Amino acid sequence: MPAEFIGLAEQTGLILPIGQWVLEAACAQLVAWSRSALTRRFFLSVNVSVRQFRQPDFVEQVLGALQASGANPEQLKLELTESLLLTDVEDVISRMEHLRRYGVGFSLDDFGTGYSSLSYLKRLPLDQLKIDKSFVRDLQSDPNDAAIVRTILALAQSLDLAVVAEGVESAFQLEFLQRHGCQAFQGYLFGRPMAPELLERALRPLP
Repeated sequence: MPAEFIGLAEQTGLILPIGQWVLEAACAQLVAWSRSALTRRFFLSVNVSVRQFRQPDFVEQVLGALQASGANPEQLKLELTESLLLTDVEDVISRMEHLRRYGVGFSLDDFGTGYSSLSYLKRLPLDQLKIDKSFVRDLQSDPNDAAIVRTILALAQSLDLAVVAEGVESAFQLEFLQRHGCQAFQGYLFGRPMAPELLERALRPLP
């Protein structure tokens, strides 16, 4: 599972070739999906580690992968974590803005679990916030989590940011989130991780 290997990959430096491979594979998948009417409007989100983002040539790596594959930059979204904002925020913003000029989108992953300042949040060229699954999990039993989720949704709306709720596994969670303005979700209530060909098969109309 990711929680088991990502930390080790970060420590050993393997996260850099792994991250580059994931980026190139995502771009290739976008090109493959562009050939079908069922999938050509899909976008792909790619998690980027702090170590990967901090590489001096990170922007060039992203643009190179897009150019080599022919993928549409507007269908690629990079997911960053709040820990990236702990140092040199100006450099983070500069890199994001550079890639945004080419159409690449950005999402702030696991929002609410880190230490990002609201003053930074309003300056970052973000498209989306992702509500961490730790807040979604206990919506039904923990009023504090429910209040945090409502606050994140209200904040995102005021900043004109889209929101994705992670870890949605029950009808109650879905109904609560929808009632408070959330429009995008991921979690086992909808499906488990699957290979692209299985997703494409599931999208095809029944004969």
